[in-house]
Amino acid sequence: MADVISAQGTGEQLLSEQETVALIELMFFAYRDFVSDPDEILGTYGFGRAHHRVLHFVGRDPGMTVQRLLDILRITKQSLGRVLKELIGKGYIFQKEGEADRRQRLLYLTEAGEELRQRLMDPQIGRIRRAVALPEGDAAHLYRTVLYRMVSPANRETVRDWIGRAGLPGDAQDGG
Repeated sequence: MADVISAQGTGEQLLSEQETVALIELMFFAYRDFVSDPDEILGTYGFGRAHHRVLHFVGRDPGMTVQRLLDILRITKQSLGRVLKELIGKGYIFQKEGEADRRQRLLYLTEAGEELRQRLMDPQIGRIRRAVALPEGDAAHLYRTVLYRMVSPANRETVRDWIGRAGLPGDAQDGG
């Protein structure tokens, strides 16, 4: 991701409005299909995309605080509360008091929550792997670059830090 950051502002070429609109539409269609498989699975549980996002991020950072999750999702406390209540009530998430601060609620997936998270993620992993499996170069790097540059500049450091937690080559931990 360091090379993503350093590539900003160098030799950029502006697209025509028509090319840009086509890319916007392509993103809409790609997103529609990217979420279609998980949406179908979620529907069988009576859940929606907010449930998916909560399961994903709690699974990526077990023990995260409710406040950290609010910061990531940028939804209201009321919306998150409704989603958490359902996920806790149906046995997919549990919460514990913080050890240092008993007011904190730390979130964890149950075994069933982790199984559901994997089930939701599997088709998306397949789509991403197929999308970047191109013989003509490093498509994964290009994909990361484009997505990263779509993040608001004010949010890039936070996103880079989050993604860098995976510690994979080419991720945010490369510096920058």
